Amino acid sequence: MDIKAFIFILCLLNSGGAFLFAGDIKPEASRIKNATSAKPIKSFSENKNQQGLSSQPSQKKKITKIIILGDSLTEGYGIDQQQSYPSLLRQRFKKEGASVQIVNAGSSGSTSASAVSRLKWLLKSKPDILMLALGGNDGLRGSKLTQTQDNLDKSIQLALSQNIKVVLAGMQIPTNYGKDYSSQFKQVFVTLSKKYNVIFIPFLLEGVGGVKKYNLPDGIHPNQEGHKKIAQLVYPYLKKLL
Repeated sequence: MDIKAFIFILCLLNSGGAFLFAGDIKPEASRIKNATSAKPIKSFSENKNQQGLSSQPSQKKKITKIIILGDSLTEGYGIDQQQSYPSLLRQRFKKEGASVQIVNAGSSGSTSASAVSRLKWLLKSKPDILMLALGGNDGLRGSKLTQTQDNLDKSIQLALSQNIKVVLAGMQIPTNYGKDYSSQFKQVFVTLSKKYNVIFIPFLLEGVGGVKKYNLPDGIHPNQEGHKKIAQLVYPYLKKLL
């Protein structure tokens, strides 16, 4: 075999079959230029971000916590607690997809005298909104109106000092407790709502109080239908604060 032919075959084998002709070999400067002009390969994280994907964990939607501080009217005395107006409000907000947690802090027999101490304990759960629905038992017991007003006043002050939004539910009592006393009792809530410029529900039992079909046989506590009406009344006032 001719020596030149042997060298040609040997070179071809060593190059893996890819034999370069002189015209295929580019100068070093040209190859460097092409290398620097090539588009960089994007990392996986860059591609994720371009597609709208974040490497950061998604943030949970904030839940608004509402505490309804009240007495037997709020607790749901005489009915299944799931039918009480706080529970009905909770169910409605949930159905609408709202991120709301409602705490029923109603306790039978409570008066405004326990409002501040109970609220201090409830503040540990860091609520966003307080609905204050106390005072009805004060009126029924003929308590001193100045004391009732002072108790409620301190409760509102405490809530506002913690940047908690307040909804004040007004209470009324029958005129058989004395026309003057009944009128002055009603005015306690009006005065406080104006003093602190809080959301005010003029009468929690509007359309329910004194209406036989909406109350239990005792004529004081709402039945299931009565609680439905209270929930309908309260809902738009709470909705304003969400």
